[in-house]
Amino acid sequence: MVGKIEVVYSENFRNYLDELTQILYRKNYFGFIEDADFYIDKIYDYINNNIEKPISKNTPEKFRKSGKFYFKYKANNRTTWYIFFDRKDNRFLVNYILNNYSQDFQELI
Repeated sequence: MVGKIEVVYSENFRNYLDELTQILYRKNYFGFIEDADFYIDKIYDYINNNIEKPISKNTPEKFRKSGKFYFKYKANNRTTWYIFFDRKDNRFLVNYILNNYSQDFQELI
């Protein structure tokens, strides 16, 4: 039997997504703050439901401080998120996230 997984989010990660909610709303990507919240909730849900699956890759050297592994979440046709984490047995620490609009994105493809 496989043990239960534990996913922990770093403070920096949580702060970034909290801030992103406000940015998405202020820049009118979403008409209601609740819709921006829902978008962020979907990121968390995807992580929680997929982090233990064998879809992760080894992180390129430049991003290693953000986590040894990363995996992708395609939020919609325009935006793909890259989630960086460390793992020890069934415990995961999610450290960092960026998307395909980031200046660092090209180094991941």
